Amino acid sequence: MAETIAYLILGGTGQLGSEFARRLGGSAVVWTRQQLDLADYETIIPKLARIEADVLINCAAYNYVDQAEDDIDMAFRVNAYAPWKLAQFCRQRDLLLVHFSTDYVFGIDTQRRRPYHECDRPTPVNVYGASKLAGECLVAQVWDRHLIVRTCGLYGLPAGGGKRGNFVETILAAAQRGQPLRVVHDQICTPTSVNDVAAAVLQLIAAGTTGLVHMTNAGYCTWYEFASRALEYAGVRADIQPIGSDQWKQRATRPHYSVLESMRPDRIELRPWQDALRDYIKQRMN
Repeated sequence: MAETIAYLILGGTGQLGSEFARRLGGSAVVWTRQQLDLADYETIIPKLARIEADVLINCAAYNYVDQAEDDIDMAFRVNAYAPWKLAQFCRQRDLLLVHFSTDYVFGIDTQRRRPYHECDRPTPVNVYGASKLAGECLVAQVWDRHLIVRTCGLYGLPAGGGKRGNFVETILAAAQRGQPLRVVHDQICTPTSVNDVAAAVLQLIAAGTTGLVHMTNAGYCTWYEFASRALEYAGVRADIQPIGSDQWKQRATRPHYSVLESMRPDRIELRPWQDALRDYIKQRMN
C-alpha cells in the first residue's frame, strides 16, 4: 500500500532540501539519492508509485558546472530528463511539482546591466545552464500544475548526510588556512539564502501559485564583494584580491551578469543579500 504524506522532498540532504525538511518536519518524507537516483530516470515513476503525496519538491540536481561541459549526458539525465519524468508522474497523480532552476539559463548578453525577468528569453552560456533550461521546458510542456523557481548562488547548512559545501564555506575555510584569495569581480549576481527561498516557496505553495517565478535575495553584488562581506561578518582576516574572469580559468563559461528579478504580481520580496548573509554567518557559528 502506498504511503500517504503531504510533501515528498527529493535531494533531501542538500542545502535546499535540508531546509525544506526542517521546516516541514513530520509532514514530509525526505528522499536522498539512495532512495531515488535521478540519473536512472527510467525507474523514477515506478519508485514514486510507493508514495501518495500532495506536493513533490525536487531539490535534486546535477550542479557540477565545469564537469557538465564534458559529462553532457549526465547533466541532461538529471537536470532535464528526470524532471520530465517527475512531471509525468505528477500529472498522473494530480500533484503540484515544485522544481528549481538557475540564473545560469541566462548569460549571452555580456553588456546587460538590468535584471532578468520571467518574460526574458533564456540564453545559457554553458551545458549546465542548457540542461536546466531543458528541464524547465519539459516540465512546463508536460504538466500545468508546476512551480518552477529560478534562483541564484544558494547557500545554507545541509543535513548530516549532505555535503557541507558552498561559496561561503569555501572562502572561509581557505582564509582560515591562510591561503591567499583571488575572487572574480566581473560576474554580477545575487547569492541567496536557502532559508529565505524555502520560507517563500512554502508561502507560494500555500497560496496555490503556479508557473515560473524568479526568487533571490534583494540587491546584487560581484563574487568578490560577496566574499569580502562573508569574511567581514565572520571576523576573519584574509589576503583577498579581485581578479577578472579571464584570470580564473574554468572549464565552463559563467554569465557576466545574471541578476534575477520577479515581475509577478504575487511575488514575495526577499530581504537584502547582506542581511541574509549576516544571519547565515551567525547560524553557522552557533
